[in-house]
Amino acid sequence: MSEVKIFSGTNSQSLAEKVAKNYGKKLGDLTLSKFSDGELSPSFNESVRGCTVFLVQSTTPPSDNLLELCLMIDAAKRASAYKVCAVIPYFGYARQDRKDRPRVSIAAKAIANMITSAGADRIMTCDLHAGQIQGFFDIPLDHLNGSAIFVPYLNSLRLPNMIFASPDVGGVARARAYAKHFEVEMVVCDKHRKRANEIASMQLIGDVEGKDVILVDDLVDTAGTLCKAAQIVMEKGATSVRAIATHGVLSGKAYENIENSVLEELVITDTISPKQQSSKIKVLTVADLFAKAIHAVTGNTSISSLFI
Repeated sequence: MSEVKIFSGTNSQSLAEKVAKNYGKKLGDLTLSKFSDGELSPSFNESVRGCTVFLVQSTTPPSDNLLELCLMIDAAKRASAYKVCAVIPYFGYARQDRKDRPRVSIAAKAIANMITSAGADRIMTCDLHAGQIQGFFDIPLDHLNGSAIFVPYLNSLRLPNMIFASPDVGGVARARAYAKHFEVEMVVCDKHRKRANEIASMQLIGDVEGKDVILVDDLVDTAGTLCKAAQIVMEKGATSVRAIATHGVLSGKAYENIENSVLEELVITDTISPKQQSSKIKVLTVADLFAKAIHAVTGNTSISSLFI
C-alpha cells in the first residue's frame, strides 16, 4: 500500500492539522507563494512520489481557494503522486446546481469539471447543498454526512419535546431524516424570496406549540432565513429554538443577525473556520469524521459505519 500524506491549503489549515493528527500522521509541508499581482504558486517541500495524497481545502471564499486547490492537485500529479484525493469539507458554488432561470451558469458542474481536469482521482466532501452534485463528477466521491457529528450532540441536550424544522421547502428531506432517527415530528417554514439573500415572506407549516425546535440546514450564510424561521416558530408557541448547520459560511451581517435573534444557539462545524467568536455559536469538529473516512479509503474498507 502506498504511503499516505495529508496536506492543507491556506483556508483549512486548522482543520487539516486535526484531521492529520486523528489519522495518526503529521501534516505535510507545503508552501503557497503569491506574486504581487495575486498569482498563486503552491509547492511541496517533501517528496510525494508514489504516495496517496490528500489535499484538504474548503472553497470559501471561493475564487482563490478553488484555484489554489486545483494548482495543488496539479503540482501533486506532476510530482508523481500515486493518487490525489481532494478533501473539500465545504464545496463552494454548490447552491448553483441547476438552471433555475434563463441564461445562468450551472456553476457546481463547472467547478466539478475544473477539479477533475486538474487531475483529482477522488473527492471527499461533506453535506453538499444538493445531493445530485455527486453525479457531476466522473470520479469516485465520498459524501460524508454531518449527522454523525450533530446526533450525539443533540442526544446530550436531552430536550423533552424535540421537534425538527426545515427553514425552507428545499431542506425537508434533511429535516425528515433527523426526525425519523429521533422518532419525532417535523415542520416546515415555507419561504418566498425576492432575490438572493432577501426573504419576501415566510409561513410555518405544522404545529410547534410547547416544542423544543431544532432548525436543520446544510449551511448558514447571512443567517436571514434561519433567524426569520426562528422568530416565526417562537411566535407560534415553541418553548425553545436552536439551529444546526454543517457549514458556517456566515457572511455579511450574519454574526449580528444571530446575536440579535431568538435562537438559543447555532451549532456549526469547522468545515469553514469561524471568522469571529459569538456567544450563540457553538463549533463542533469534523476532523475525526474525515480521518476515519481517509482510513477507510486507504484501507479499501466501507465508510457505511460513518453514517447515522
